[in-house]
Amino acid sequence: MATLDHLILKVDDLDASVEFYTRILGFVLEGRDGPFTVIRVNPDFQLQLAPYGTAGSEHYAFAVSGDEFDVIFGRLKAAGIAYGPSFNSVGTNTGPGEESGAHGSAPTLYFFEPNRHLLEIRSYEK
Repeated sequence: MATLDHLILKVDDLDASVEFYTRILGFVLEGRDGPFTVIRVNPDFQLQLAPYGTAGSEHYAFAVSGDEFDVIFGRLKAAGIAYGPSFNSVGTNTGPGEESGAHGSAPTLYFFEPNRHLLEIRSYEK
């Protein structure tokens, strides 16, 4: 069975991206690898931030524990980051919603990161 090892994520603002992925999502900055800044998502997956510029509009969904969901949601609200219960409702600051994913239906929350990529968190534990 194949698993996803890493993604190269094009960014406009590397510093803002590192700040967002570490402070808001709680991922870990691992350092540099060639042109990439490596962010550890979990023991088996990393994001490699590439400062090549982007038009945004990519979508990434992260499954997190129930506790992590609540913590990230709190950080989003505290930072004043707009969110919504579905992909087309970001900015309503309502939610969470519930949608289907790789393991079935789960609570979801959508928001934009600094490069206008649409992120989603979901928890199959809630």
